Amino acid sequence: MTRSTTDEAAAPQLPSPKERRRLREAKSLSEEQVAAAVGVTRATVRSWETGRTSPRGRKRALYAKLIAPEPEALATTAPAAAMTAPTPVPTAPETVPECAAEPTPAPSAEPTHGPAPEAPPEAAPEVKAMVVTEADTDTGTGTDTETDTCAETVGERRLSPAEAFDELYARTAPGLVRQAYLLTGRRALARESVERAFQLAWHRWPEVAVDRDPAGWVRAAAYEYAMSPWHRLRRAHRHPDAPPTEPGKQALFDALLDLPPAYRRTLLLYDGVGLDLPETAAETEASTPAAAGRLMTARAAVAERLPELASAATPAEQSALLHDRLGGLARAEHVPVPRPARAVRTGSEDRARLWTRAAVAGVALLIAVTGLTLHTAPTHYEPPISPAERVGGVPPRGGPQKLTAQDLKLQKTLREQLAHGPERLIPQLR
Repeated sequence: MTRSTTDEAAAPQLPSPKERRRLREAKSLSEEQVAAAVGVTRATVRSWETGRTSPRGRKRALYAKLIAPEPEALATTAPAAAMTAPTPVPTAPETVPECAAEPTPAPSAEPTHGPAPEAPPEAAPEVKAMVVTEADTDTGTGTDTETDTCAETVGERRLSPAEAFDELYARTAPGLVRQAYLLTGRRALARESVERAFQLAWHRWPEVAVDRDPAGWVRAAAYEYAMSPWHRLRRAHRHPDAPPTEPGKQALFDALLDLPPAYRRTLLLYDGVGLDLPETAAETEASTPAAAGRLMTARAAVAERLPELASAATPAEQSALLHDRLGGLARAEHVPVPRPARAVRTGSEDRARLWTRAAVAGVALLIAVTGLTLHTAPTHYEPPISPAERVGGVPPRGGPQKLTAQDLKLQKTLREQLAHGPERLIPQLR
């Protein structure tokens, strides 16, 4: 055993990234305080809590000691073995099983500070069907059956990358289209956002396949594309679709679209998808108190449009009512069905192939233009010819006056007659 292997085995185990954030906030520690204590930057701490990187060596030990839960809090949280157990990572994307498409999130407790609302109750079967699966039935989500089937599938064979992608697409794409419709109010944009998100996921499948939550990765990409402000410049997506005709659903539809994008996304993730508050805050890139404030403000704004929501006695009742209303609104509208997974995969490959060819053509054109310029460029400097300019200040031409007719006659006579002078002396020989 090498020294690096020994150090890794002796290093303390860390909880999941979302649990790290929850433990830090439970101790009322900010990212700046943790960064100063460990000796890193705030961006490094944020990357540890999002799962992009993990601390090593002495920093890992300091970080684990800093966020370690209090002894009295261990009784109310998940067992230490379950919390610190490392997640098995496949050696290659081809070995990703079907169950890796949507892992079960680790249990987490709400932070003890900030205006955090109560945890939402168990979502109704029809709401979970809206969010997770394609079928709109009232028979439940079938989590136990899927888990058992997944275990049997893992024991029998390994899924190929295309099969794992198709399984993830079939399980999550229809629900994501409904969620994107609730975010944007545009059916065509909702379908386009989900397909673009899955195209990006297939393009980066080696990274998505080993992610702890591939469905969450795709959901975040779809939300970011759907809520991009650049869609306002497109004529097809400049205005939302017609609202529902039923008064109650129309009021909820208008209330959602009147919310700011960040508040609308927080409300949908917490009350529609069913994420807990730390997970909602992590996906919206906000602190847990800020996410709690957005959630309470969004609920208050929606309650002004829905009298039955305002009459709810507790936040738990409000959350349950919003679960039902969001699920009913998403199922009532005729949201377009996404294209087959194979078409999405080929579209992603065609797009990547097109951009590759465009890049190659651009480089070739640049090389050709550069060669032509070098071939036709002059080898020495030629000063340019100055443009003509009008010269001023020159005196007028002077000279004798104009000859008269008599002067011209005399001049002519003189030129015609020979001059009569002395004869030329010619020497003669004697």
